[in-house]
Amino acid sequence: MAKSEESLSPQPRDLEKNASTAANAAIFARTPRGLFDICVIFFVAFLLIANICATKAIQIGPIVFDGGAILFPLTYVLGDVISEVWGLKAAKRAILMGFVISVMASLTFWVVGMLPPEASYQNNEAFQSVLGFVPRIVIASMAGYVFGNWLNAYVLVKIKERWGENNLWVRLVTSTLAGELVDSIIFCTIAFGGIMSFSQLLIYIFLGGYLYKCAVEILCLPFTYLVIARVKKHERYGLDVH
Repeated sequence: MAKSEESLSPQPRDLEKNASTAANAAIFARTPRGLFDICVIFFVAFLLIANICATKAIQIGPIVFDGGAILFPLTYVLGDVISEVWGLKAAKRAILMGFVISVMASLTFWVVGMLPPEASYQNNEAFQSVLGFVPRIVIASMAGYVFGNWLNAYVLVKIKERWGENNLWVRLVTSTLAGELVDSIIFCTIAFGGIMSFSQLLIYIFLGGYLYKCAVEILCLPFTYLVIARVKKHERYGLDVH
């Protein structure tokens, strides 16, 4: 009986062997199951694409706007989703990530454009004209992005903290109107101040920028509602509140 119990208990050499095996085993961190990382990836991707498209000016009738205006409003839609579901701290993190990646992209485009092209490459001037580093435009874009998106997140979260979960459309629309206004004023003033007349600048800010972007986001409200509802359901929203 004693031998049987001894044989069932782990021996020192077995413990050492198991410890050695565990020490040499491959260990990985747990993969996050939430949707925050996916939302941030799309947020940053939309920002980068919009910044590249912004190098082209578009005119439809009397309205002039940059190509980035086509996709850029969706960064505010995703910013609303992040702020509504995860809060101001998470929104700041996403905004900071977008800022860092955008600066890295601009610097990379500038360095690549300045490096001597291979003899058979005939498009270096086109590359530089589209993706080249234009300090004034980059500063304008980054300043408008940071202050506009931060204000958008701040207004949404503060309204929610004061009035709770009801009237989602109020905080979505109010935050958009505030954030886009600051974004448009900062970008257009830095990028085109002194180049356009004051009247041209006002038209560009309010028709080509502010009103258009706000209209796009308001039209996207049903889609934003749907995304927020799905994300909240997936994240088991509210179940961890004590």
